[in-house]
Amino acid sequence: MHRIISALLFLVFLAFAYVQLNDPDPLVWVAAYSLVALVSLARVFNYSWKYINLTIHIGFVLFSLIFIPGCWEWLNSDDKSELFGEMVYEKPYIEQTREFFGLIIAAFAMYYQYRISGK
Repeated sequence: MHRIISALLFLVFLAFAYVQLNDPDPLVWVAAYSLVALVSLARVFNYSWKYINLTIHIGFVLFSLIFIPGCWEWLNSDDKSELFGEMVYEKPYIEQTREFFGLIIAAFAMYYQYRISGK
């Protein structure tokens, strides 16, 4: 079952990385999501590195902290649906909130990989 979930995580994060190619700062996000995809793919073939997975997880959580102010601003905004629309340069908190949630999703995926490592 873990191999199937890891295969799905591989496909999802590969898609996440692909979508980031048109981002204003694609290098950071393509690298981050590709890292999760590669770790998940390795797990499909029974390779896992418990403490590397934990380190990446912690790194994503710490990285997400810098986006909390933008996420907080979005939470206090009147129109929450802006998050799902186009990027508005006058409202950078929209992009910061998207990046925050992307990192949290990646952190959960890495925590999952950590938890199943060594089993």
